[in-house]
Amino acid sequence: MAKLLDGTALSNKIKDRLKLQVEELVSEKLVKPHLAVILVGDDPASETYVKFKERAAKKVGMESTIIRLKSDLTEEELISEIEKLNKNKNVHGILLQLPIPNHINSEKVINLIDPKKDVDGFSDENVAKLSKNQDALIPCTPLGITRLLDEYNIKTEGEHCVIIGRSQIVGKPMAQLMLQKNSTVTICHSRTKNLKEITKQADILIAAVGKAQMVDKSFVKDNAVVIDVGVSRVDGKLYGDVKFDEVKNIASYITPMPGGVGPMTIACLLENTLKCYLNLVGE
Repeated sequence: MAKLLDGTALSNKIKDRLKLQVEELVSEKLVKPHLAVILVGDDPASETYVKFKERAAKKVGMESTIIRLKSDLTEEELISEIEKLNKNKNVHGILLQLPIPNHINSEKVINLIDPKKDVDGFSDENVAKLSKNQDALIPCTPLGITRLLDEYNIKTEGEHCVIIGRSQIVGKPMAQLMLQKNSTVTICHSRTKNLKEITKQADILIAAVGKAQMVDKSFVKDNAVVIDVGVSRVDGKLYGDVKFDEVKNIASYITPMPGGVGPMTIACLLENTLKCYLNLVGE
């Protein structure tokens, strides 16, 4: 039976530490770290995620502002909002909640966010820095996964890490981080042949495809570490990419869903916000 990689417990530990840091910094500088979140349209899932982020920021003593914009706004109007936040010295982190409407070029507008305020780490500048192993703002979900691996002393050096999914948000930055941890990395995707043959070689298997319960025990070798990133809603219920009840019987460690990667993503968003604040305001 696998041991749980408890993201809720670790995220609470991180938030407790951040709260103390923020209290100390605010007493000295008299300015709170400030996260601004841009929400375009009224997608229910995005609204829920944004509220989680706002609540978490306020819990650790940060200021949080949600800027709600209509889904029919023009690209120029969204750019104008980003430029205002870039210039606002009291805003230290900017997050554009994705997805945004199709008529707006998401890559273009993300790259207009000041890289020093890019808490998601999605801008070309931060992506390039991560690829060169330079100091960067790292996408929150991959960063959260590395925090979990570290917390539970999961061996990464020389281990074979297989990632299912090649997105800019999870798969590709996750590969960079695991390479930095001296793992041997394989990225699989929708065109991969003999997928199960590859995943069964994994010492660490990271599923990030967004297909409910796709990964069953036939994908996993005995005693592998299994990280479930996916979140899918089917008939009103939330599922991960991994069939937890099957896989937990053969894995050595496994993340639950919920309570695994999700809480870590938000904790690392707060870490990134503090990092932006320190870079802009000074230690």
